[in-house]
Amino acid sequence: MRTIVIGGAQLGPIQKADSREAVVERMIALLDQAKGAGCDLVVFPELCLTTFFPRWYMEDQVEVNAWFEREMPNVATAPLFAVAREAGIAISFGYAELTPDGRHFNTSIMTDRAGNIIGKYRKVHLPGHSEYDTERAFQHLEKRYFEPGDLGFPVWRNLDAIMGMCICNDRRWPEVYRVMGLQGVELIILGYNTPSVNSQMVDEGPEKRLYHSELVMKAGAYQNATWVVGIAKAGVEDGHPLLGGSIIVDPNGYVVARAAEEEEDELIVHVCDMDVCTFGKTTIFDFARHRRIEHYQRICAQTGAEVPER
Repeated sequence: MRTIVIGGAQLGPIQKADSREAVVERMIALLDQAKGAGCDLVVFPELCLTTFFPRWYMEDQVEVNAWFEREMPNVATAPLFAVAREAGIAISFGYAELTPDGRHFNTSIMTDRAGNIIGKYRKVHLPGHSEYDTERAFQHLEKRYFEPGDLGFPVWRNLDAIMGMCICNDRRWPEVYRVMGLQGVELIILGYNTPSVNSQMVDEGPEKRLYHSELVMKAGAYQNATWVVGIAKAGVEDGHPLLGGSIIVDPNGYVVARAAEEEEDELIVHVCDMDVCTFGKTTIFDFARHRRIEHYQRICAQTGAEVPER
């Protein structure tokens, strides 16, 4: 067996006034729990160093840039890396990245046990809108503050497994899982900040949104015979509720660990055997034997739906 003890480090709400240093202290507390539980890897959420700032409309670029990290690790996050390194725990977390040439991305990184950053992913599927929308109950301005990711969906070897990353809305797109599946991925880790209600649809509440969140992760896990770990930043941030529902899903699509309903800082833990992926990858989802790519050209040839003529 190739087992990895995975800790899903759900975070409760981070208020607009909370400092990065205060958030890192909370992350370290979860790392300490993970060490006691024997974790090899701890997964934190998307944009986990700050509040979910894309809900705020800003025109001043200086104000916008204040939410972004210019390097990683930096002064605020160095203690997190140090604790993880000392404990021999690999970590993954998301943050807003400002590159040296002035580009803005919604980013996630992965380290090895020694605290070295071995993988970086930039969110591809940005939801929301770019200008203030008076018709919405609240704003979701990821398209204003971020560029679509430019790194694709790579995978990395870490902890004797093949791992990939995606972020939040990416989890809703089957192509994300399949592109990593075609690279033999055995573990997909992702964080999310998902509003509990839809800003454009008043009757889509938390129950339906939680159902859809689980549905896509379970489907992606099963259809690619891979573990999927989806971890939330949850609770009420500055009056805006975020969905919880952090889960660990096995390669058969079963939820094997689930966060409680309190939507607070919480660690979920499961011993994940990477060899469980083998059966699916060598039978029904043996891509080399069963995929028929001559019939899939439309997937990469168009974006919007093209309905047949009458």
